[in-house]
Order: sequence, then structure tokens, then C-alpha cells
Amino acid sequence: MLHPIRAGETIMTSTNNLSGRDRAILRAVAAGGAELCLSTEPDLFLDGRCCCDQSAARHLVRAGLIAAATLKLVGERVAAALTPAGRQALDVPGT
Repeated sequence: MLHPIRAGETIMTSTNNLSGRDRAILRAVAAGGAELCLSTEPDLFLDGRCCCDQSAARHLVRAGLIAAATLKLVGERVAAALTPAGRQALDVPGT
């Protein structure tokens, strides 16, 4: 089970329990064209469209599998990318 990150806590995730939907979202982010709208509860967009499962997307962000590629102001959209842990969960080599 993936757990939310607490302040000052090292990111520790278990990817054994990722659902098929979680893996599909990670594959979509890995394919490119993903964006996050920055906030405390970030929204994920795929090819300009809102991800249909924001709860799962936010869970993956909190688990440290998806992150903003750059930082901007709250409310702005930025490119989203898999983190090293996200690439490992999908067995995708780093770039």
C-alpha cells in the first residue's frame, strides 16, 4: 500500500500493490504530454484533458511516483514526469 508523505519523511513506497489504473496513469505520464496544476492537491492533465481519476493521480503524486518537472506559481500548469521511483514501478529506464 502506498502511504502519503509527511513533512521531513523519506519517500518510501511499495509498488507491489499498484492497481491497474495506477499503472495506466503512470504509463500515460511516461508517454509524455502530462501536466500538473500546482496546488496542495494537484490536478493531473493528460494531453490537455483532465485525468478521469484525480484521486488516484493525487495518490501517485503524494507517493512520490509523479512530480512536477519544474516549479511555478500555485494554480499554474507544468509538465509532469515520473520520478525515479515511478520509473522503477514501471520498470522504465531513466533518461
